[in-house]
Amino acid sequence: MKKKGLLVVFFFGGIMVTSGFGLQSMMLPSPDDDDPEITITGTPADNFPDEQRAQFCGSSDAKSTEYVREFSIPTLCTNPLAVVADYDGNVWFTETNTGNLAKFDPITETFTEYDNPLWPQGGRSMMWGVDYAPDGSVWFTDESYPSVWKFSTLDETYERLSYPSEGNSLPQKLKVDGSQIIINDFTGNKLTFLDPNQSGEDVNYLSIPSPIDDSVTAGFAIDANNDVWFTNWLFQQGGVLVKFDQNGYFDSVTNSGEEFLPLLDFIEIYELPISLLTPNGAAVSNDGTIWLADTTSSSFFNFDPLTKVFTQYVTSDPILETYGNQTGIVKSPISRPYWIETDEQDRIVFNAQTANTISVMDLKSQSLVEYQIPSKNPNWGDCDPGTGVMLDDCGLAQVFDFTISGEKIWFTEWVENNIGVVDTSIPLPIEIQLETNSITLVPGDSKHVNFIVSPTSQNDLFDVSLIHTSTHEFLNVELATDTPETFQLDFDTPRPIYTTISTTNDAVPGTYKILLGVQSYDVAISKFITVTIE
Repeated sequence: MKKKGLLVVFFFGGIMVTSGFGLQSMMLPSPDDDDPEITITGTPADNFPDEQRAQFCGSSDAKSTEYVREFSIPTLCTNPLAVVADYDGNVWFTETNTGNLAKFDPITETFTEYDNPLWPQGGRSMMWGVDYAPDGSVWFTDESYPSVWKFSTLDETYERLSYPSEGNSLPQKLKVDGSQIIINDFTGNKLTFLDPNQSGEDVNYLSIPSPIDDSVTAGFAIDANNDVWFTNWLFQQGGVLVKFDQNGYFDSVTNSGEEFLPLLDFIEIYELPISLLTPNGAAVSNDGTIWLADTTSSSFFNFDPLTKVFTQYVTSDPILETYGNQTGIVKSPISRPYWIETDEQDRIVFNAQTANTISVMDLKSQSLVEYQIPSKNPNWGDCDPGTGVMLDDCGLAQVFDFTISGEKIWFTEWVENNIGVVDTSIPLPIEIQLETNSITLVPGDSKHVNFIVSPTSQNDLFDVSLIHTSTHEFLNVELATDTPETFQLDFDTPRPIYTTISTTNDAVPGTYKILLGVQSYDVAISKFITVTIE
């Protein structure tokens, strides 16, 4: 049995999804003269033509490393997306390709998928935001049918709340914040506040317009003063970081009796650095520093509200197995940090989409650990050697969301139909010791900086490659001439690494970060050194 299919459209082209835009509003009806073959299976895979099922449905084979464990979702081709953990440690996630909410019990290692009777037959929607409320309800956003959904975990029922969709709205991330729910409208250029005690499709929202017209309103974070920080940006044109004093605004509205007050009286705007083009994720650390993930580079940034200064950090380069490069078209692979959060230990956690990693940065030690996701879908990399047979262990699982539960980080694999967990309590096999944490240079200057790679496990031998990455072209890191890029590390033999850090004559004064460390197949371990150019 065959039926007419759907045509997948990516707005900004290429093999990789390049930004928050890349998967927005992606499903369009196929033209009348295009009738791709669809074999009916009675599963959600029927939403895709046969030729696209390997790309979007994946293998559903759960894999594991020493640090990461995956679990295969029983229903095929669900496209899991937003994920959150409840107070008991259960993991809840949305299913793009079914409209259902699902739960995974880590103790029994079992899935429960809750059928959504209100969902249209064959409907698909990117559901980017989900959160768990104290009353036991789970709230999530719905892009295709602009809505906010409430699922009661007590009576297992769904309720759809329509979303104010003037123009081109896209409700994205969602956070239950006390007695209200906050949602960023990605393409609707606003923050929306919802009273969760309302019911029915016709509910009241309060929308705060963003300060830049025709921009996107990306992820947000709330600081200790209850200020909301979010970004406005234009695709590849830059933007601003916005601080919204929601307490001051809502108190003034209540006291004045006015329905709306001038927004500019309650916001502060900070221009983003020119190198920060696509800040999707936002987080606030305990010291009040704002952290932003840039999805069009290998960088993430922080912003100090006291000094008003941005500092750029960098990840390691993606490993070859993630992008393949069979045709040689990938000249400078980038990792694309997407969403970013803080955990109970005040560490920074982010998913690097095209590096296929979950990354954890310890702010005190300035160390970065990047955990490699074992599943890889070859249809999302340059993995075809020209024979028509895809390379094994090449590609991306498209990890688009994660949630933190104690020392565990749960994540979804959008094109591999799995969920997974990183256990950050497992000891790492390598320790990095820097000779110094900071150096000072002037333009045209250089200094020798050494570090030691020490194995901490009893493995006999394992292969590693060196990480020596900077954020700017005028800041360079060179290995000593007798130091190989890759080598075998003996379990009882620390290895000294000799580098030279130099600046070009046109180096711009400021504070910068360089990443030094090593990459094994399953995990990368490195530390940041601070370079001050005077």
